[in-house]
Amino acid sequence: QLQASGGGLVQAGGSLRLSCAASGRAFSNYNMGWFRQAPGKEREFVVAISWNGFTTDYADSVKGRFTISRDNAKNTVDLQMISLKPEDTAVYSCAAGRDRLSRSTATYGYWGQGTQVTVSS
Repeated sequence: QLQASGGGLVQAGGSLRLSCAASGRAFSNYNMGWFRQAPGKEREFVVAISWNGFTTDYADSVKGRFTISRDNAKNTVDLQMISLKPEDTAVYSCAAGRDRLSRSTATYGYWGQGTQVTVSS
């Protein structure tokens, strides 16, 4: 199971830190991703991190503002978000997958409930 937390309401330019906690075994075997879905839009890729934390992939829209990290000892993956913009407003969900690191939702077999991030202008 995956559980995302840390969302909230923040002004533009502000920061938030999201966390995804995983329960169950073998968390360290999974690549992890963050996706977001804004009202009326399709779910979009935000960032992914490999099982060992050595490889990351960021969507261009968040590169330089968001940082993903993971702690396999604690079964958590965090998303530090700075310089938030109103267009970052969305429900953010974490996902786990065993296939190669990917931006496709189809490669992630496990999804957590999302956490709402709202950025006011």
